[in-house]
Amino acid sequence: MSEDESHDMVRQRLAEKMAGEITLSEKPGEALKKWRLNFEIAQTDLSGYLSVSPSVISDYESGRRKSPGTLIVSRIVDALLEIDAQRGGQKIHAYEGILFADKKSKAIYATYEYTFPMQVAKLANIIEADIVNKGIEKPLYGFTVVDSKKAILELSSHEFQKLYGWSTERAMIFTKVTTGKSPMVAIRVTNLKPGAVVMHGLRGNEVHLMAKKMAEIDRIPLLATTMDIDEMVEALKKYSEYHVIE
Repeated sequence: MSEDESHDMVRQRLAEKMAGEITLSEKPGEALKKWRLNFEIAQTDLSGYLSVSPSVISDYESGRRKSPGTLIVSRIVDALLEIDAQRGGQKIHAYEGILFADKKSKAIYATYEYTFPMQVAKLANIIEADIVNKGIEKPLYGFTVVDSKKAILELSSHEFQKLYGWSTERAMIFTKVTTGKSPMVAIRVTNLKPGAVVMHGLRGNEVHLMAKKMAEIDRIPLLATTMDIDEMVEALKKYSEYHVIE
């Protein structure tokens, strides 16, 4: 199989995954927004490519406009992929390892996907965390708890990207952390950046200044907590059950 054929296969598989998730979601607008944010594409860029008003994309994502049909979803997905391809295809390439992964990484302690996003401030409150770096506020569509030692020592940069699941807009929670430097270095050298990073086992004043500096450079929210790991995972999973009435 040629490189072009391999690229086309990845793109097709990814398009099917994206379109299926958006179409079948109870909140297709939220799913659409999640994927747009995953590809780091502004509403204005997407609307410009589709030759529609930015308000059209905003209305779809917010639910003010009737849920898009399969034809419109397909057009939007194709637009997201084509815009990324024109930018060099970094996001498409990053998802290749996830699409063809044959098993769950041993470095993953727990992973979870949200239908509705969580804000960083809410995350900090739930897991009793100190905010080390505020970063750029992004909606979080899930979390992954990672054994930092296994992730850093055993995974290549390509394999490391598989830890993100299907949304980069998630909290990456690293356990067994001593200073916080190694996880931030691993994040710096990958194409995908999480919506937030949590150092588990440290308080805010124990996170190394270099880790904080790297978070500042990448503008990633950085948190630190010593909450019991199992209690933390359970509390984060419960968020999806109760957020509607909060």
